[in-house]
Amino acid sequence: MKKIHLSIVLPFIFSLSTVAQVFNILDYGAIPDNKTINTQFIQAAVDSCAISGGGTVYVPAGVFVTGTFGLKSNVNLFLSSGAELKGSSNIDDYKIFRAPGQIPVHYGIIYTHKADNASITGPGIINGNEEAFFKWDTPKVLEWGGARYTRQGENFRTVREGFGDGPIEPLERPMQMIIFSECTNILVRDVQLLKSTFWTIHFSDCDGVIISGVRIMTSLLTPNSDGIDITSSSNVIVSDCDIRTGDDAIAITGYAYVGELPGFHRILRASENITITNCNLQSRSSGIRIGFIDQNTVRNIHISNVNITNSHRGIGIFTRKEGSLENITVSQVTIETRLHTGDWWGNGEPIHISAVRESPDSILGHIKNVTFRDITCYSENGIIIYGGRDAVIEDIRFYNLRFRMLNSKMNDVGGGNIDLRGAFIEKQLFSADISAFYAQYVERLSLDDVVIAWDNVKEDYFRHGIHIVNSSKVWLTGIEAASSPSNPGLKPVMLENVKKLRIDMNKKLYTVK
Repeated sequence: MKKIHLSIVLPFIFSLSTVAQVFNILDYGAIPDNKTINTQFIQAAVDSCAISGGGTVYVPAGVFVTGTFGLKSNVNLFLSSGAELKGSSNIDDYKIFRAPGQIPVHYGIIYTHKADNASITGPGIINGNEEAFFKWDTPKVLEWGGARYTRQGENFRTVREGFGDGPIEPLERPMQMIIFSECTNILVRDVQLLKSTFWTIHFSDCDGVIISGVRIMTSLLTPNSDGIDITSSSNVIVSDCDIRTGDDAIAITGYAYVGELPGFHRILRASENITITNCNLQSRSSGIRIGFIDQNTVRNIHISNVNITNSHRGIGIFTRKEGSLENITVSQVTIETRLHTGDWWGNGEPIHISAVRESPDSILGHIKNVTFRDITCYSENGIIIYGGRDAVIEDIRFYNLRFRMLNSKMNDVGGGNIDLRGAFIEKQLFSADISAFYAQYVERLSLDDVVIAWDNVKEDYFRHGIHIVNSSKVWLTGIEAASSPSNPGLKPVMLENVKKLRIDMNKKLYTVK
């Protein structure tokens, strides 16, 4: 029977009929043989559930191969223990997205548009079948200007054999594995989302999202394989998740590509009121990325109790276009980053904040009111706050920061560089001296209870403990820092063209060890 009815009669008073609607995909023709394409059978179960007023679409144990299907309002897709929805290896089994003037692309496994109260739950698996959509023996070529301005030149991030940390070259592939577009009241809980070929799960123009207890795993060699992407969405909670991905583990943006990718629409809505808590993250790009080539504002973002380990960047906050990034707090976070080979953006920074134009005529948004509290970093590159004369970053505060600069086995092929890619400037990836904490063009910068320590680094480009340039209203208190062991004669704290400096003399500014 396709619909299960449960009735409960309350004697002596009245009778109450309670209906729990469960739609088993087996009853609609689905076959768990790891080869049958079950797209139409799964969609039929979803449609029946929606027409009946909602309920649960039940996926039992077994491997069900599928192309693109969509959820609808009041439908819960429940994957039981042992259940697996596996993406087809045939690109033609995925729905095509055609935008005017653009090359057609394919949706991923689930595309849900304008639904309310839809959910994906249960302990089962959604598998994007990444094995079928990459050239696993071909490294991806370095893009966005190449490596000619790096310290190593053409030897930048080279490996002696193989392709090291990736990334590898993609084939034609499905886009986002799961999309919720213009939806409200969405829940994703307890499921395992594995092996996505592009972004794993994308919330676009949504309001009211909870994603909790979810495990997201992609190959660390695959480009663009983000974990969770939140664009132009509000009132979002991400909690208790384990995310390990090739590209950004979590990305929060406010932009709309408008026709370049499925899931984007021209709704000028900020991404706001977003909480990320109690998560373990790993990424070959950023553990958490906020902003980039934005068109809309991102604000009211709160990150707490997060571990970012074995990653290329820890937390990145970027503006390259219009749309401000503001009211961001980060607390109780441990970050461990290292240098990687290959064309991954970033260069081992635990925290990177930058405001650089995407093009010469871009209207650049502001970055302002960002607080870091109780942060521990172990990293192979320094913290970078990179504003410009016409892109001043405002109100940046660090309280109780513990930072140790680690010695890297990759310094000879990757160290001593800054990565600002995504900007119009010619030198986007370039050689630079490295201090443990570097800031330029910041107005109102506070460092309170900050300890900087070093491993026994040998390279001459490692410089100061703290280096602040062209900034104003800088407050330093409780600073304990040292210059690099390779340059012990340098000032531990170097200030250049800093106006309205305030130093709390009741606490030590720095000590040299």
